[in-house]
Amino acid sequence: MKKNKTSKKQYSKYIKWFWLLILGGITSVIFIFLLASWGAFGPLPTFEELENPEKNLASEVISIDGQTLGKYAYENRTPVKYKDLPQNLINALVATEDERFFEHSGIDFKSSFRAVVKLGRDGGGSTITQQLAKLLFHGEGSKNLVKRILQKVKEYVIAVQLERQYTKQEIITMYLNKYDFLNRAVGIRSASRIYFGKEPKDLDIEESAMLVGMLKNSSYFNPLRREEKVRKRRNVVLKQMTRSKFITEKVKDSLQKTDLGLDIHREGHSDGLATYFREYLRDFMKKWIKKNPKPDGSYYNLHRDGLKIYVTLDARMQKYAEEAMQEHMKNLQRIFFKEQKYNKTAPFYDLDRTEIANTMEQAMKRSNRWRRMKKQGKSVKEIKASFKKKVKMKVFSWKGEIDTLMTPYDSIKYYKHFLRAGLLSIEPQSGHVKAWVGGINYKHFQFDAVKQQKRQVGSTFKPFVYASAINQLNLSPCAKFPNTKYTIPKEKYGMPEDWTPKNSSDKYGGELTLKQALAGSVNVITAKLIDMVHPKTVVSLAKSAGIKSRIPAVPAIALGTVDLSLFEMVGAYSTFANKGLQVEPMMVVKIEDKNGTVLEQFIPTSKEVLSEESAYVVINLLEGVTQAGSGIRLRTKNAKYPDNVATGYPYEFTNPIAGKTGTTQNQSDGWFMGIVPNLATGVWVGGEDRATHFSGIAKGQGASMALPIWALYYKKLYADTTLQVSKEDFERPENLSIEVDCDKMSDEEGENPEIIEEEPDF
Repeated sequence: MKKNKTSKKQYSKYIKWFWLLILGGITSVIFIFLLASWGAFGPLPTFEELENPEKNLASEVISIDGQTLGKYAYENRTPVKYKDLPQNLINALVATEDERFFEHSGIDFKSSFRAVVKLGRDGGGSTITQQLAKLLFHGEGSKNLVKRILQKVKEYVIAVQLERQYTKQEIITMYLNKYDFLNRAVGIRSASRIYFGKEPKDLDIEESAMLVGMLKNSSYFNPLRREEKVRKRRNVVLKQMTRSKFITEKVKDSLQKTDLGLDIHREGHSDGLATYFREYLRDFMKKWIKKNPKPDGSYYNLHRDGLKIYVTLDARMQKYAEEAMQEHMKNLQRIFFKEQKYNKTAPFYDLDRTEIANTMEQAMKRSNRWRRMKKQGKSVKEIKASFKKKVKMKVFSWKGEIDTLMTPYDSIKYYKHFLRAGLLSIEPQSGHVKAWVGGINYKHFQFDAVKQQKRQVGSTFKPFVYASAINQLNLSPCAKFPNTKYTIPKEKYGMPEDWTPKNSSDKYGGELTLKQALAGSVNVITAKLIDMVHPKTVVSLAKSAGIKSRIPAVPAIALGTVDLSLFEMVGAYSTFANKGLQVEPMMVVKIEDKNGTVLEQFIPTSKEVLSEESAYVVINLLEGVTQAGSGIRLRTKNAKYPDNVATGYPYEFTNPIAGKTGTTQNQSDGWFMGIVPNLATGVWVGGEDRATHFSGIAKGQGASMALPIWALYYKKLYADTTLQVSKEDFERPENLSIEVDCDKMSDEEGENPEIIEEEPDF
C-alpha cells in the first residue's frame, strides 16, 4: 500500500514536471516572440516600412505603341498588379510553396512542426508571407544556428504584421514582384519577359510551373545552366498542382513531357531594341532629374524610383530599321573585307606609315584600357607595352561573337575594319522620332552615329541651297541654267582666291532645268545658285530648319563641306515634307512616377521656315532624284550592281519618294535622305576614320552604301499595313503659282536605266 502511494507521488511529480516544461516552453516561446516584437534581437521594420517596403524599381522606357523598349535599373524589376497575374501561376505558387496560404495568418504551425520533426527533409515550414518577410527585411538566412533561429523568430513576427497590413492577394503580388529569378530577371514580369518573351498574364501552365520551381533556389535551378534539373523541378510543381486538384492527372502527364520552351530575351543595356536611343535617353533623364526635384526637394533616382518614360519611338518601326541595317551592313562588310585583302595598308587608304601610327595611337588613347592604366599611375611606355600583349577577349563579327586571343592593339585595328552606320526616322507633322539606330552593334560600337557623330554631308546639303533660291527668287524646277563652269571671284564673301568648282563628271555644255541639276548633283549650277542668294541666306534657312551646328557662310557649303549630324539633317529635311513648317524633333511624350502621376507632358514646338509653296517645290525637285537621278535604283528592275552591293535589290517602289544621295571625298561618307509624306528617314554609312572607305565610287557612293538600308526598311514598313506609312502623293498647294510640271526627262522610269554613279562633290 505504501509502495502504491510512493508510485502515485512519483507519477504526479512527473506529470507536474511535464506540464511545467510544456507551459514553460510555451511561455518561453511567447516571451521570445514578445522580445522579438519589442526589438530585443535587432530592429524590426517600422509601420512606415511595412506600409512602403523598400523597393528598387526599374524605370521603364515605353514606346508609342505600348512596348517596353528597355529599363534603367539596379534591379531589373518592374512590378505588376495582382490582376495581371494568371491564375495558373497563383495555383502553382500556392500548391508548391504554401498549400494552406489562404487559411493561416502568416504562420503555418502544422508545416513548421513537420519541418522541425523531419529536419527540413520534407520541405521547409516557411509560408509565402514568411518568405516575403525574409526577402524584404533581412535577405539570405544566416549559417549560424543561433542567429538563424533568431532570424526565424523575426520572420514569424514580421509575417504576422504583414498579414495584418496586407491582403493575401497583395502578399502574393509583393512576393512575386520581389523575388530574383536570376539573369537580370528580378520580379515576375522581368522573369516572364526574359525567359519566355511574354507578359506574366500570358504565361502557360508549364511556364508558370517552371518559374515557381525556381523559387526554391534560383541560383541552383537556373534555366540557362541546368535546363534538365529545372525541367525536373518544374515537373515536381506540376505534380503538386495535381495533388491540390488545380490540374488533372492527364494534363500533368502531358505537360511533364514537354521541354522548357525557353524564348530568351535578355534585358541588359546592350540587349533589345533601341540601345543607342536608350543611352541618349539616359543622359536626357539625368538632366531632367536635376531640373525636376520631388516635392520634398530630393531628386528622383532613375535606377530605383520606377519612373515611366513614354517615348515617341514605335517598337515595330525600330525593329524593322534595325533589321534593315543588319541585312545590308552584313552584306556590305563582306564586300569591304574582300576588297581589303588587296590593300597593303588595310583598313586605311590615303595614309602613310606615320599617319597610320598616329591614327592608331589616338585610338589607343581613347580606349578604356589607356584611361584606366593612366589613372593607376602607369607610364606611357608601360601602357603602350600592354597593348602589344595578347589577352583573351570576345570580338564582334557578323556571324556572332568570337572568342579569341589577340593584342589590344590588333583588336583596335580589327574593329577599324568595320563600316559603321546610322538611321533616323521622324514623322514631319509631329516631330516624333519613330526609329533611331545609332550603329551596327551597341555592345561593341558605342559611338552614336545619329546624334553624337558629325560628318561631311556632301550633296545632301544641296537642297538647302535650292530651297533658298526658290524661297527668295520664286524659281521653278523647270527654270534652265547653263551647265558651264562658274567662278565666284576672290574677296567676295571673304574668300582668299577665286572659287571655280567642277562637276564630278567633268562634263559641261547645254542647259539643265533645276530638277535635272539636282537629280544629277550638278555642282556648277549649285554654285551659281548660292551666289545668287548669298551664302548667309542658305545658312539662315538651314539654321531655321533646325540645324544647330556651326555653318560657315562661304560658297563651298553648297557642295556639302560642312560636318553635321544625322539628327540635324533628318530634322531639317522634315521641314520640306511638312509644308515648310519646322517641328522640333521630340523623343519623349511624358514622364510618370511609379504611381502613374504625370510629372511632365511634352509638346512639340514649331515655326515657319519656308512658304508652303516653296516647300512643295523643293519636294518636287527631290522627287526628281528618285525618278531620274542617283536615287533611281529605288524604282528600277533590271540593272545589276557590283557584287550585289545593293542588298535586296530590286526594290521596285512605285509611290512618290523625295530623296537625295550624298557622297563625300574619297567615298568616306555615304548618305541617303528619303521622304514620303508622313515619314522622313536619313541613313549614313562610313568608316570610323575617313581613311577607311571603298577604293572606288561604284561601291562607295551613297546610293550603294546608304540607300539600300532605306529601301529595305521601307519595304518592311509598307508590308506592315498597321503602320500606315504613306504611299500617297505629297499634298499640292491649292493655288500653286510656280510651274512644276516640266517635260519628262530622257530616261523613262524603270526601263533599263544606266547605272548612275554619283561622285564626290569636292
